[in-house]
Amino acid sequence: MSVLLIVLTAAACFLLTDFIGYSTVALILLLAVSLNAILFDILPVMLSALLSALIWNFFFIPPTLTFHIGTAEDGLMFLMYFVIASINAVLTYKFREFEQKERDEEEKAKAIKLYNTILNSLSHELRTPISTIIGAVDTIKDGQIVLSEANKQALYAAIETAGIRLNRQVENLLSMSRLEAGFIQPNADWCDMNELVFSAIKDNTDDTGQHKIEFTPDNDLPLFKVDSGLIEQILHNLIHNAWHHTPNDSTINLGVTYSETHCIIHVSDNGNGFPGNEIDFVFDKFYRLRNAVPGGTGLGLPIVKGFTEAMNGTVLLANRPEGGAKFTIKIPCEVSQNTGLEDE
Repeated sequence: MSVLLIVLTAAACFLLTDFIGYSTVALILLLAVSLNAILFDILPVMLSALLSALIWNFFFIPPTLTFHIGTAEDGLMFLMYFVIASINAVLTYKFREFEQKERDEEEKAKAIKLYNTILNSLSHELRTPISTIIGAVDTIKDGQIVLSEANKQALYAAIETAGIRLNRQVENLLSMSRLEAGFIQPNADWCDMNELVFSAIKDNTDDTGQHKIEFTPDNDLPLFKVDSGLIEQILHNLIHNAWHHTPNDSTINLGVTYSETHCIIHVSDNGNGFPGNEIDFVFDKFYRLRNAVPGGTGLGLPIVKGFTEAMNGTVLLANRPEGGAKFTIKIPCEVSQNTGLEDE
C-alpha cells in the first residue's frame, strides 16, 4: 500500500509536470511520504521515502528517464530531498508512536479506574447478600439456638431476598458481558405489552414495598412484534432504578403508547430527578451519581440502553417539570392491525 501510494502520486505528477515543474513534484512526493508515515510502520515508510527519491530522480530531474543528474544544484536538491524525506518519515512515525503510547497509557489509567469501580461496587453488592445467606444458614443450623417458627420464616425470607439480589447482580454482569461481546440477537415475536408490564411489576413487588407502582392497562393496545425477554428486562431495570433512587412512598408510573411503526414505553417517578450536570452520564457503564444512596453497581441503565439499541430503539431521559425523572423507550417494530381480540 505504501509503494502503491507513492507510485500513484508520481504518476499523477508525471502527467502534470509541464504545469507544476519538477521542484513542486518533490513537495507533493514528500506529502505522500508523510501520509505513509501516518498510516504504516517504519519499514514501509522508509521504503516509500527511498522509492520516492529514486522516482523523482528518474522521471522528473533533468535529464529524465535516467539516474544521471545534470547539474550540481539538482544533485544537491536530490540529496536534500532524500534526507528530508527520511527525517520526515521517521519523525512522523515517531510522533504517531508517541501519541499511541499516550493513548495506551490513558486507556490503562481508565481501565484501572474502571477496575477499582467494579471492585468497590461488587464488593458491597455481592458481599452483602452472601453474608446475609451465610449468617442466616448458620443461625438455622446452630443447635444451641431455639428458633420459633416465625423466626425461621423470617430467616428463610432473608435468604430468599438475598438470593434474588445476588442473582440480579450476576444477571446484570452477564447481560453486560453479552452486550460487549455482541451476542445480543433480538428474537422478535408478537407480544401483549400489558402482560409484559404486569410481569415486570410482579418481579419488583418485593423491592418496591414502600413505593407505589401505577399502571393502567390499555385494552385497545395492539400486539407488538418485539423481543419480550429484552423488553421485560428493560422494564425490570427501570422500575428497580426508580425504586432505588427515589424516597420512600414515591410513585412509579408506567405507560405504553404506540405509533404506526414504534412501541413507546414510559417509566416516570415523582422523586428528585437527576442532577443536570450528570444526566448525560447515567447510561455509562458503572457510573453512579455522586450523591446516590449506597448500593447498586451502575449496570442497570447501561443494560437498558444496550438492550434498547440491540432492538434498534432509542432511550431518552429527562427531568419532569413537576419533579422526578421520565424514561422514554422507543422501539421500532411491527404493530398488529387489529386492536382487540373480538375475532378469537
